[in-house]
Amino acid sequence: MSRPDRAPLWAQLFRLDPEGPLTIQAQLRAQIVAAIGAGRLPAEEAMPSSRELAQHLGIARNTVVGAYAQLADDGYLEARQRRGYFINPLALTARPVATEPAPTATGVDWTERFRVRPSGQRNISKVADWETYEFPFIYGQFDPSLFPLADWRACCQEVLGKGGVRTWAQDLFTRDDPALIEELRNKVLPLRGVWAAADEIIVTIGAQQALYLLADLLVDAETEVGLENPGYPDARNIFSLRTQRLRPLPVDAQGLKIGAALKHCRYVYVTPSHQAPTTVTMPVDRRVELLRRAERDDFLIIEDDYETETTFSGLPNPALKSLDRAGRVIYVGSLSKSFAPGIRLGYIVAPQPLIEELRALRRLNIRHPSAFTQRSIARFVALGHYDLLSRRLVDAHRERARILSAAVAEFGFPAAHAPVNGGSSVWFEGPEWLDARVLADAARHEGILIEPGDVHYMDEHPPLNRFRLGYTSIPRSRIREGVRRLSQVLARLNPR
Repeated sequence: MSRPDRAPLWAQLFRLDPEGPLTIQAQLRAQIVAAIGAGRLPAEEAMPSSRELAQHLGIARNTVVGAYAQLADDGYLEARQRRGYFINPLALTARPVATEPAPTATGVDWTERFRVRPSGQRNISKVADWETYEFPFIYGQFDPSLFPLADWRACCQEVLGKGGVRTWAQDLFTRDDPALIEELRNKVLPLRGVWAAADEIIVTIGAQQALYLLADLLVDAETEVGLENPGYPDARNIFSLRTQRLRPLPVDAQGLKIGAALKHCRYVYVTPSHQAPTTVTMPVDRRVELLRRAERDDFLIIEDDYETETTFSGLPNPALKSLDRAGRVIYVGSLSKSFAPGIRLGYIVAPQPLIEELRALRRLNIRHPSAFTQRSIARFVALGHYDLLSRRLVDAHRERARILSAAVAEFGFPAAHAPVNGGSSVWFEGPEWLDARVLADAARHEGILIEPGDVHYMDEHPPLNRFRLGYTSIPRSRIREGVRRLSQVLARLNPR
């Protein structure tokens, strides 16, 4: 038993959140460890009995018993017969001794040492606490209510089983998890019409790393890269770290326009399934013409095939690579957008010589993506959960897109958009007087988050009347009201 005058300490030290991401027992264990590490529980301190602490914290006694037992196994507590649990003195010896803070290098001119300044690039910026806003029309986030948490947890637990540790705890060096490669080959890529051998696929930490590795390996200061305009800002910024010879390629209602500028490019980056950010889909005849031009003018195409799963017609669009007969397409795919953005898993499909060099480069960069994550996702795909999730997302996104489009028509929204046939956002072109940056700032004060579109343009003076509304993270019940309020903000900004 703890001394009576120590009783109030426990309620102050341990604050448990039933709604938190960790179990109550995991929270209690973590907070006891933190209290020991901070010196708030000195050596030889007796812990309260399991019954006493459970009463103080309003939790089940078995929860405390389990936490104490685990902490004793880990060496933080000592179980003494008939006396209870005590702080293990050995747990305190590892606590770092406080020292004077290290002096800062105030004499170093860091600006003179930087070879590049990524922080100065024009990037998409997102509000960190977007979940606290009532109407988050933002792109790239997901709705936790649609995520198959139980299925994902079961896959992770299976991989964490006794026999599974050999599959993910080892260093893979340049390799990837063979089970994931097989699932990509047999379940994911064939839906895009892409067939590849195991040595023609490399796994990456999202599409971002895929593009970064390709830029590192293929692009130097003399390389000319063609990019859609408007287009994906991260692709533009990644390639600009290697070359300033970036060529803007215009986009119309059918995606990338096939023009004379292509013949000057060494590489062309394109998003044909749902063009980023306009969401339009490139038709087959234009895809064929782009491939013909690539062969004629000797350039390679980097196809970023994101969001192809969320096509409202039912089946994903065949990839540009599925039409490639001359080996001109480097295919970049991602599971992050449809699965969960935080998972960060993508891949590249390309000829074996390129994949071999990418593996060698990736080894120097991050070795390999988490083997545990790779194997867990492999199980998730193998058990059919990924297909089921994709169908669920298509249904949910189709309905949200319908509600958004209907609300835009209902409230006389003074901005035009292309028909929504898939993806997770709508691209708007507002009236000429509109500055979408001003609109976004005014809307934020009304609890509405939108994304100005100027960052997607390479122009020195980009059009300011474009903006994007995402619908993946906003509950369907709030979409109509959010559009109504955004219409009111637009009306107030109208200079007439």
